[in-house]
Amino acid sequence: MKHKNDKEHESKFIEGTGKQRKSLDEINGSIDVPDNAGYFKTLLAYTGPGALIAVGYMDPGNWITSIGGGAQFKYTLLSVVLLSSLIAMLLQAMSARLGIVTGRDLAQLTRDRTSKVGGFILWIITEAAIMATDVAEIIGSGIALELLFGFPLILGITITAFDVLILLFLMRLGFHKIEAIVATLVAVILLVFAYEVFLSKPDSLGVLGGYVPRAKILTNQPMLYMALGIVGATVMPHDLYLGSSISQTRKYDIHDHASVKKTIRFTIADSNIQLTIAFVVNSLLLILGAALFYGTHSDLGRFVDLFNALSNSKIVGAIASPMLSMLFAIALLASGQSSTITGTLAGQIIMEGFIHLRMPLWAQRLLTRLISITPVLAFAIYYKGNEAKIESLLTFSQVFLSVALPFAMIPLIIFTSDKKLMGAFVNRKWVKYLSWIVAVILVILNVQLIWTTIF
Repeated sequence: MKHKNDKEHESKFIEGTGKQRKSLDEINGSIDVPDNAGYFKTLLAYTGPGALIAVGYMDPGNWITSIGGGAQFKYTLLSVVLLSSLIAMLLQAMSARLGIVTGRDLAQLTRDRTSKVGGFILWIITEAAIMATDVAEIIGSGIALELLFGFPLILGITITAFDVLILLFLMRLGFHKIEAIVATLVAVILLVFAYEVFLSKPDSLGVLGGYVPRAKILTNQPMLYMALGIVGATVMPHDLYLGSSISQTRKYDIHDHASVKKTIRFTIADSNIQLTIAFVVNSLLLILGAALFYGTHSDLGRFVDLFNALSNSKIVGAIASPMLSMLFAIALLASGQSSTITGTLAGQIIMEGFIHLRMPLWAQRLLTRLISITPVLAFAIYYKGNEAKIESLLTFSQVFLSVALPFAMIPLIIFTSDKKLMGAFVNRKWVKYLSWIVAVILVILNVQLIWTTIF
């Protein structure tokens, strides 16, 4: 009887909003899934959205923090990487469930349940978060092009403005193609760092011990600051909006409890698998920093520093080679480009959801990209392509993300804990309470990170 009432509510909810445009309308429900196939064949059909989500948790913004954490404190902060990944899995599972059950994305629901002025303010904050996310991706891609091909940094950044055209082309081929390309780029990143860590020969016992939380992380101020940086760079607000939307790309019957349950089950499984890969990549970054740079007192605050260090035998020893540096640059480019695709999609979701923007897809995506790239390009021109100055934007981008995170996370928890909205798929009590504890802790940590960064 419980499920019947819940399904009746779901029907009323969808009928009441059915005239509104679906989230990412051109790909919503566009991918078929088998009805009576085995577990792994069915999981394969649902595999894809998780890769796009995982990209946000290992974008260039994470690299400096993770490698720097290893270089300064060896393997101790691996426990922070693990904790951040578990939090990501919790939040993304809630995000997917919200989109699948309601047929709406987080931006649409937030706008529906706020005033016109409140919705506009939230859109500004969220748009700033998208810009902040794109800062790391644009800078990473621009610097990678400079390192690989010798392009001036300003030219490299300008080139990234046109990679949105690649996304437009790929959308014509089908969303599954985009998922496959992003998954391939993620595989490149994973293989590059797995190879470099293999060559660095880390201390296996030290690595395992690093995943055990240590009290000194909270008492050692420099270590705590770096830990806050890892957490702040890992949990990304735009991924919560993205996850609530692309979870709806598979065909399912929103009025059928069994169909919704199946979609949630396999979507979350895909998300957790891909976020586990993101966890491995972030661990590899920190392990690489610990194995190669711990105790060398090297300046590793910039991508260029890391690129040069990998070919400097005085820093990394006998394994130093130009090939290691080039592999690092290739992985950086792969990370920047994959993050660009997801960032552009998230930008579209936010514009359509918050301000109901209606314009041709090519113009919408180009506008989203230009909004993000303009401040970076202006900064680059003002400082005449100075990498050190441009990369300093990364710090400020993390501050913006820290500010924006509660405005995405708190509505997500409220909506998924709403029995009238979610029906039988409402958060279980332990999920509800755990998510609120995580939210409060993250807000406190982010406020402390902002305070420390500014003052």
